[in-house]
Amino acid sequence: MKIISATALTAALDYAALIDRIEETFREGCTVPVRHHHTIPVSGEPDATLLLMPAWRDGHFVGVKVVTVFPGNAARALPAIAASYLLFDGVTGVLQALLDGGELTARRTAAASALASRYLSRADSTRLLMVGTGTMAPHLIRAHACARPIREVAIWGRRPEKAKSLADALDGPDLKAAPVADLEAAVGAADIITCATLATDPLIRGGWLRAGQHLDLVGAFTPQMAEADDAALARARVYVDTRDGALAESGELVGAIERGVIGQDDIQGDLFDLARGAAQGRAGAGEITLFKSVGTALEDFAAATLAIERT
Repeated sequence: MKIISATALTAALDYAALIDRIEETFREGCTVPVRHHHTIPVSGEPDATLLLMPAWRDGHFVGVKVVTVFPGNAARALPAIAASYLLFDGVTGVLQALLDGGELTARRTAAASALASRYLSRADSTRLLMVGTGTMAPHLIRAHACARPIREVAIWGRRPEKAKSLADALDGPDLKAAPVADLEAAVGAADIITCATLATDPLIRGGWLRAGQHLDLVGAFTPQMAEADDAALARARVYVDTRDGALAESGELVGAIERGVIGQDDIQGDLFDLARGAAQGRAGAGEITLFKSVGTALEDFAAATLAIERT
């Protein structure tokens, strides 16, 4: 059995190859059951959660991501979320690999957004706005820069010092990165806007958007969260990673549909549709496109099988 660390995954899962593998897996498909949520009581603390995300391809591999969420860990100076990925032989059921779940999740999430950008952003996009400065931010920046000729990155965060620190770490001769304080102005200047935050009140306003932009929403993964307002959804051609997941978990979409701002039929397609040619991507240079990601076990499976091949 292989143990594939975060460092090993960084080396094995370069974004160009990972984007291609995720696209291939959406095109060819695999079995992805509904993810399992289990509540775990913890005495004197908020309930914990066990999350199981299985996926498999017959005769190939069987994989499952195991995630624990223990809110009480904040008092212990420990991360609330921990994840591991188990990959089994699809014929014998023998465990083949144990992979670091955090790095796997971050890289596949960023790669899925970059895959969507291949279909939805303008091919000449050079300016990226990163909204958020957490774990996902550097992954999203690098993945988008792999999919499009990004040369300038503006970084906005609620804590300006974190935006500056991230910009300093990424700034270089091929990619100029700088922190920004004025979010509205930064949105107006960007070709692609990617958001990875825990916002419960929308950060991106539809009135700020201009023709030709692509908006990538990653962070709002419960119906109580939202990174963009109703006006942004109403102005854009909307796409998702998976229809079922987005309609159940996306704060932006669930809320907008309940309020009658858009309907389910306004979702133009998901990554299955785009990868299989069943939905058209960007149709014109002046369109505003929006991609909403909530994650799927298919992406974890694609990343894990690529990693075991390369390690």
